[in-house]
Amino acid sequence: MSTQHQVQDAIRTLSTAFAPFDCQIQAVRKGCFSFTIVNERGIARHSERLYPEQYSSGSLQLVIDRTRQVLATKGFTA
Repeated sequence: MSTQHQVQDAIRTLSTAFAPFDCQIQAVRKGCFSFTIVNERGIARHSERLYPEQYSSGSLQLVIDRTRQVLATKGFTA
């Protein structure tokens, strides 16, 4: 699978994982990208940059779990 397809799959997975909140994607370059979870008022609650080793080796679920934990400590659950 090409890096472009892996990035697209990761973006879809992140968007689904944090629905109904908005998962905005920024700066897709050289296989890396940033994602920001935004609440219903448009306030960014968490932002993180991902590298190929974080989403291509099955580690994406770890990123999702860690992000959910961070959001929960902020009182923001997805």
